[in-house]
Parts: sequence; C-alpha cells; structure tokens
Amino acid sequence: MNILVLNCGSSSVKYKLIEIKSNTVLAEGGVEKIGLPDAFIKLKFDDGSKKTIDLGLTDHTGSIKSILECLTDPEVGCIKSFDEIDAVGHRVVHGGEKFNKSVLITDEVKAMIKECYGIAPLHNPVNMAGIEAIDAILPNVPQVGVFDTAFHQSMPKSAFLYPLPMKYYEQDHVRRYGFHGTSHRFVSRRVCEMLGTDWKDKKIISCHIGNGASITAIRNGESIDTSMGLTPTEGLMMGTRSGDVDPGALLFLMEKYNMTAKDMLAVINKQSGVLGITGISSDMREICDEIDKGNPIAQLAMDMYELRILKYIGAYAAELNGVDIIAFTGGVGENQTPTRRNICRNLSYLGVKIDEELNDKLWRGKEGEISTPDSKVKVVVVMTDEEYMIAHDTEAIIEGREP
Repeated sequence: MNILVLNCGSSSVKYKLIEIKSNTVLAEGGVEKIGLPDAFIKLKFDDGSKKTIDLGLTDHTGSIKSILECLTDPEVGCIKSFDEIDAVGHRVVHGGEKFNKSVLITDEVKAMIKECYGIAPLHNPVNMAGIEAIDAILPNVPQVGVFDTAFHQSMPKSAFLYPLPMKYYEQDHVRRYGFHGTSHRFVSRRVCEMLGTDWKDKKIISCHIGNGASITAIRNGESIDTSMGLTPTEGLMMGTRSGDVDPGALLFLMEKYNMTAKDMLAVINKQSGVLGITGISSDMREICDEIDKGNPIAQLAMDMYELRILKYIGAYAAELNGVDIIAFTGGVGENQTPTRRNICRNLSYLGVKIDEELNDKLWRGKEGEISTPDSKVKVVVVMTDEEYMIAHDTEAIIEGREP
C-alpha cells in the first residue's frame, strides 16, 4: 500500500510517499515559499542528492498538484500514475477535545477541524487547505487525519486545566492540549522496541528537542502531562518561542509599549527564545559555533535552554513517581551531544549514568542507548519518524483496524 503523507504549513508543504508494508520511502521533499513569486519544490533522492524546481507564484492546491506531477514524472518520479497512491495521511495540528485518535476524513470531520480554527488559526486552515486540495485532485482517494494533540487527550483534568476561572474552559475551551503528540507516541513505542520491553508498562519521559521543543510524561503508553499548552508557545525555551513566561511580564510590556495582542504574539512566537536572547540565530548549530568561539551570550542562551529541559524532566520524574526511560529526539535531542551530556550529569540523583564516549558517537542519524549498564534509568537517543506514524495510522484506518 502506497501512502502519501502531507504536512502542510503556512508557506510550505512537506511530503513523503511511503510503501507501508515494507516501510520504504519511495519519494520525499517539499514545496517552500508558497504564496511568494519564488516558490520552489525540493526533491530528495536515495543517494542523498537533491533537485530544486522553480514553481513561481502558487497556492497550496497548486503546490500539491506540483508534488503529484513530480511523483509521476518519467525523469524524477517513482510511480506511473496517481492510481498507485492508495491513501493520503495528513498531519493536522489541532484536534481540540474532538479527536483522541486518528480518523478517516469525512465531511463531518472537516467541519470539526474547522471548529478548531479559533484555537489554531495559524495551523488548521492550512492543514484543511491540503485536505481540500486532495479532494480536488484525487477525489476518490481516502484521506486520514492524524492530530498532534490526540495523544495528549489522555491527560487528567488536574494536568490539562489552567487555574483560571472555570468559565474560560467550559465556554472557550481554554486548556492545555499539547503538541508533537505524533512524535511522542512514536518515540515511546520505538524506544521500548529498541530496549526489548513493553511500552504499556513503563514510565517514560520523551524529550522532543529542536527549534520547536516539548517534553511529555508517559505512563503505561499514555500521555499524562506535556509541556506545550493551548498553543505551542508554552513550555520550553525554543528557537524563536519564549516558552514559560510570567503573564504579568507580558502585560507589563504590552502596556508600557502600547502593544496589541497581535504584536505580543509576534514577540513570543517569532522574536524570543534562543534568537531573542542572542540576537544571532534560532539555529542551535550556529549557537554552538559561537560558543566554540567563546561568545558569552551564546553560552548564556544554551545554559537557559538546557536548564529548562532539566527542570521539566525533574518535574515529570516527580509526577510519574520515578522514571524508567528518558528518550531524546528531535534535531537537538538527536544530534547535540553536549546538551544530552549536560542534562544527564544533573540527573544523577535519579540514578542516571551515561557512557560519555558512546553519547559522543550518537548523532547524524544514529540512535541507541547512551546510559551505562548500572544506570537506574535507561537513556536512549531515538530518531523520530512522524511520517511513518502518520502512514501507519492511515494504513490501519483504511484496513478497518484501530490505529
């Protein structure tokens, strides 16, 4: 079964065509700069090479049409016709309280996704644009929605409610939803597969750390708490997002500088985090380069970034009443060996011990355990694969099984 996985952002569409039975990636790439005159599609090939094709001004429907044309192109494609696409799986960012698992997309499901526009105005409309584009181009191909928030619907009320007047939850659905759920679900299962243990009876702290970052406490295969909230802005310090900030500080700044809510949204989403502290970049690779040059502000940003990760791991270890496995994933979690080392050195009170030589070897596509044999907690680097999880769920639903 060939499944096309689509991840539609505001100005981009990432895709993978996966033959799910063998878990073979037949094609992957993405369209960037949608809505601008210099939009282009980037194709990635098995040998690591890439090809870029200019598209000019295009929208999401045009972008997806270009993707499909590339898939069937005699020179760069991998299939002969659209008939070889059996289903399409979509990443949908926000499912609110309406979805606790992946679902077949119907007219009713589309209406429910649109009802979430109010709490996800930047994400759900473009996710829906991808769904509607497939409706227009491949009307007979079944589609499945896989929601970032679904995995976290198992959180208890004590974890997902904010201590605000209850009316804001009851009337406006203001609560913690969490994100990166597809990644956290994949990682919690993959890490147990790697260790040869059952993911349904373990206490796991999954650390998805990158430009966007979140940490999830998982007990017996279910999310019981997570660091992101109503939006992806809450929680850890990120590339350009602030993470946790005293709301009083935000109100103080809004009043002092006569800022609107839109102004402040731009500050906490696009101007803060690592970029805001350093003024250099949101890319941790560039920050690491500056640290190597002795730049003190880059070192300060790294110290802040790592401290917040450490604090959430500590909090979730307490909430879980212990931890069996700590998993690192995401761009930083998979590749930034000093960050893993610095965090684990400060978890010795939990009995965490890592093999620093092994830790230094695991990066650039390598995964494995980095804890020592006598460590009381297993520490593992895992390569996340959200696209596989989306394809897996899509296959299950198309075949009438529970995802």
